[in-house]
Amino acid sequence: MKIAFISAARSIHTVKWVNFLARRGHEVRLYSLPDHENKLGNIDPAVNIVYLEKSGFAGYFTNAPQLRRQIRDFAPDIVNAHYASGYGTLAALSRLHPLLLSVWGSDVYDFPLKSPVHKQLVKRNLEKADAVASTSRVMADRVRRVLRYNKPIFITPFGVDTSLFCPGEEPGGQRAGVRFGTVKALEDKYGMDYLIRAFAMVKKRLPDSADVTLEIYGKGSRREALQELIDSLGLSDCAKLCGAVPNTQVPEIIRGMDIFCLPSTLDSESFGVSAVEAMACGVPVVCSDVDGFRETVEDGVTGYLVPRCNEKALADKMYELAVNPQLCRMLGKAGRERVLRLYDFSKNVEEMEDFYRRTIELAHRSGR
Repeated sequence: MKIAFISAARSIHTVKWVNFLARRGHEVRLYSLPDHENKLGNIDPAVNIVYLEKSGFAGYFTNAPQLRRQIRDFAPDIVNAHYASGYGTLAALSRLHPLLLSVWGSDVYDFPLKSPVHKQLVKRNLEKADAVASTSRVMADRVRRVLRYNKPIFITPFGVDTSLFCPGEEPGGQRAGVRFGTVKALEDKYGMDYLIRAFAMVKKRLPDSADVTLEIYGKGSRREALQELIDSLGLSDCAKLCGAVPNTQVPEIIRGMDIFCLPSTLDSESFGVSAVEAMACGVPVVCSDVDGFRETVEDGVTGYLVPRCNEKALADKMYELAVNPQLCRMLGKAGRERVLRLYDFSKNVEEMEDFYRRTIELAHRSGR
């Protein structure tokens, strides 16, 4: 197929989709605002990237005439716009068809709550599309409930490359000591302060001689406050803020952990790809019970779900795994099997291809 992709070129979501589609033989052209430029050079050379003229929020409105001309010249079989807010607005104003609009999280969890105008904008964009796709069932339910969207929604999980995210030679629980960890932005909604306090509780329950560490990878506005919390709890020798790392290093980093922790506090964690990455590596996860993790993590089978904003509940499950390496291995093995069954990205791309074909059929039936 000839596929027109409308999304931020710098987004890892965009990069994964266009690369996999191009490698499967599709002709992919990516349209992006110039201030969303891909500076890492991690998009496959087979993907033709077109940067539109206007930047910033206004670009979602003012680039419509240029995009319409560009799409007309390219003549794609399908247009796939990602995020129902910004790029969804651009696609709707450009009157593009057949159009599949993919929702991602904050565009339907946070953006519509800003004002009635924001909510109406997203509702209009959804209605202008020929079909809508969601990375999770829980987010699709929210679109139906909050935005009153009553048409079918395709479920397109944002899985992982299971050849890259795979178990290492030493499955969780076989190394000396216990290494807790996570890879997440240092922002309020990801709850790193709860993780640090929970880790302090676990450390107190273990013998003084126990070799137990916490590694937090990521950057964000909370770094200084989190470091102060680590220092105040006397954890400077065993809890580290390791900074941001390239996506290419994430599989190796996860494989170096025994237990992966995700204490997010808001439901805008709409799919839970971080949990999927850890499970793919055979590492058990302890997650808060936000929407995305409730869908991807099977509680008690591939890891544990705990009440959000509750460091005591989080600490209890972290401790349970820390003292039971066999349980870690069992949950890690089950997690890997679940990912292979449901979240292998190569299979997810095949599903997306099918949804592209179905969107084309829907557009033809409606005369668009």
